[in-house]
Amino acid sequence: MDTTSPLDAAARRYRDAEAELDKAHAELTAEVVAELDGNDKRGAQADVARRTGWSREQIRQVMAQHAKTKKAQAPAPE
Repeated sequence: MDTTSPLDAAARRYRDAEAELDKAHAELTAEVVAELDGNDKRGAQADVARRTGWSREQIRQVMAQHAKTKKAQAPAPE
């Protein structure tokens, strides 16, 4: 006999879906960075925005965060 209540089952499915969404978001963010990091091609950002459904501002924010992280990880000059 299944003792899991419908509420508990729904809550578990919701948490699982959130975890999958977070994972997919992280993967998409990594792919956006891979596509645009060092890409100076005209229209590249607009193309990524169109393909992802994200706004150009969201793309800029992702790339700004990437640049900030990259700078923080860079070795200090001697």
